[in-house]
Amino acid sequence: MQKSDTLDGVDRRILHALSIDGRVSFARVGEVLGVSDRTVARRWARMRESDSVRLVGARGPDRQASAQWIIRVRCRPGSATEVAHALARREDTRWVQLLSGGTEITASVQSWSAEERDELILQRLQRTAQVQTVTAHSILHVFTGGPDVFAAVEVLEADEVAALTPVFRERATGLTEADRPLLRVLSRDGRAPYAELAAATGWSESTVARRLEALRGAGLLFFDLDVDDRRLGFHAHTRMWLSVPPAHLLETGRAIAAHPEAAFCAATTGRSNLTASVVCRDEADLFRYLTERVGALPAVSDVETGPIMRTVKRAGAYP
Repeated sequence: MQKSDTLDGVDRRILHALSIDGRVSFARVGEVLGVSDRTVARRWARMRESDSVRLVGARGPDRQASAQWIIRVRCRPGSATEVAHALARREDTRWVQLLSGGTEITASVQSWSAEERDELILQRLQRTAQVQTVTAHSILHVFTGGPDVFAAVEVLEADEVAALTPVFRERATGLTEADRPLLRVLSRDGRAPYAELAAATGWSESTVARRLEALRGAGLLFFDLDVDDRRLGFHAHTRMWLSVPPAHLLETGRAIAAHPEAAFCAATTGRSNLTASVVCRDEADLFRYLTERVGALPAVSDVETGPIMRTVKRAGAYP
């Protein structure tokens, strides 16, 4: 299957099922969707081999650890790609992207501790000769994104969603240093076998299974279905920064999160206190979205857009 190929209806149904429960068995998916488990396994393998569909484990927000941040890094001309790849190699970064003009990088950062976060933002980047400026925005509230699936993949009926939604009996109180090897493997493959996870952690398979359930039950671990937007027919991916009066931040964030174009939307610190990642079919569609949808929001006083030219690192581990 070529990367330019689109995903058919069965593919999308399988993807939606796996976005609901990334560890669900192919037999259960087939039972709910009315296809054989062999069909599910074959199509999933084909989509994975195309290198444009991944399912990985990702950390959820942990109040006991460092917060989630979005950084914007402006580099000297000709050096942004090198800096972006260096950021992508770090375990605490996701969605490292080069924006229009080729001199600005945006990335999501979630370090294990405040010390690791400060080492990156306050020291390492500040000492990098190619970096001109760094701004860091703490994520205060996520309206959509993270464990939420992009609207273009939401194709299952309500009863099918309910049948696939997992129920967790245990809840962890927080992440620990011992969880790092577990999350490291899951960041490469969210469906890694229990035997592989046990080997990485030194735990038994039953202990791994219980820990996974406890982390998922507490929202400290989720499985991120990452699909190349082009496979879904979308070719204009843009980052937006918006300024909204605090009294209207909640309603405006909820309004943008309800837009099918919004893949991510969060309230942040900083002069621009609302950021979103939007996916449109083409530039004409993006223009309509900005003028008709965003422009109709009464509380938005300023909008900055940055078309994403290249995604160096998506969800999960850097290749």
